[in-house]
Amino acid sequence: MNPNDIIAAKNSGKSIPTQDLHSFISGYVEDRIDDTTMTGLLKAIFDHGMTHDEIYTLVDIMIHSGKQMHFEHLDEYVCDKHSIGGVGDKTSLIIAPLLATAGLYLPMIAGRSLGHTGGTLDKLETIPGFRADIPIVEFQKLVKNNHCGILAQTSEICPADGKIYALRDVTGTIASVPLIVGSIMSKKIAEGIQGLVLDIKVGNGAFMPTLEKATELAEMLKEVGEHFGVKTDLVYSNMDQPLGRFSGMGCEVQEAIDCLHSEGPEDTTAVCFKLASKLMIQSGKAKDEAESNSILNTLIENGSAYEKFEMMIAAQGGDLNACDFSPAYTLEIIAEKSGIIQSMDTTQIGWGLVDMGCGRKQKDDILDPSAGLECHHKIGDDVKKGDVLFTCFCHDEEKLKMGVEKITNSVIIGYEEVEFSLFYN
Repeated sequence: MNPNDIIAAKNSGKSIPTQDLHSFISGYVEDRIDDTTMTGLLKAIFDHGMTHDEIYTLVDIMIHSGKQMHFEHLDEYVCDKHSIGGVGDKTSLIIAPLLATAGLYLPMIAGRSLGHTGGTLDKLETIPGFRADIPIVEFQKLVKNNHCGILAQTSEICPADGKIYALRDVTGTIASVPLIVGSIMSKKIAEGIQGLVLDIKVGNGAFMPTLEKATELAEMLKEVGEHFGVKTDLVYSNMDQPLGRFSGMGCEVQEAIDCLHSEGPEDTTAVCFKLASKLMIQSGKAKDEAESNSILNTLIENGSAYEKFEMMIAAQGGDLNACDFSPAYTLEIIAEKSGIIQSMDTTQIGWGLVDMGCGRKQKDDILDPSAGLECHHKIGDDVKKGDVLFTCFCHDEEKLKMGVEKITNSVIIGYEEVEFSLFYN
């Protein structure tokens, strides 16, 4: 196998033979193929795509590059959810304990920041002591005892994907359907789950900005899930503005806590309930969305869902009482005129958050637990000149100024009435 020949073949539109794809990826994992050569393949896939059979092969290679979890001995439904990117998306922090309280098992493998979007693990690691890097054997016991846990993609699980994932983030190859499918589904299938719900983000803040592109991705994700025996449901949600009131690092943990106390923003809660209901119905815990919402509301209102969150964090070494997300510096972004918010450039907001310390431009960048923003108004809101649109904050004054510079022009104010729909039917 000559790696350059494989790249050239893909660049000419040809399919990669199964054995050659195995050899290329294993060579990269074992450091016989360098980042530059792997980037060549990633860019070729980005430009020319992959066939269904190539994607099945890619997923299979990634799964079998490491260990897999096994939960056949459990007597309840084992499942997970995954969101495709997003700014302000802290839904995993809410859904995991909520569904665990309902009796389901959720062995979540979560990711770190990717491009302009935040990472669930990065947010969790703002909690002092929280451990996401747990051996599989220990994590399986943790899930059995607590019904949920959130794990980093350790070297044991899909190491091929782990190495490629980090490279995609810095090579402009994030928004590739085959690479997204391979990365997501390999980890989900390796979890040993029976069911999955996918939150497919659509809009200017999503990796897939149009419903057409998002549907192409979603249908392939579903097809791969079903191919590997995982019941897969889809929800399409709108990422034309950040989800919730807060976007960033520790501030999103606090918003998740607020939601588990029935005090969170309506949009965050609505997305969580929509996704959770799919798994409640899959598992037979509820016959429809209305019954699921009733059950889940009760679990939040009686405090048991938040207790499960505390248990989940403590089981992984986290100390919620030691959290301090107070930033050193704060800047406000002010409306320059009166009117109605017409639109937001959510990707631009995301990159502003990256500048402030919520994401990585290089693989070894250090994140800022205090960094983030509060969104005071959303699309369709009336605002007056001088109203605060965003409050931005972090521990580095220069990074804060860089972030604010990007976010300042992200909001368009006009005079037309605008309605924002949270979901696509």
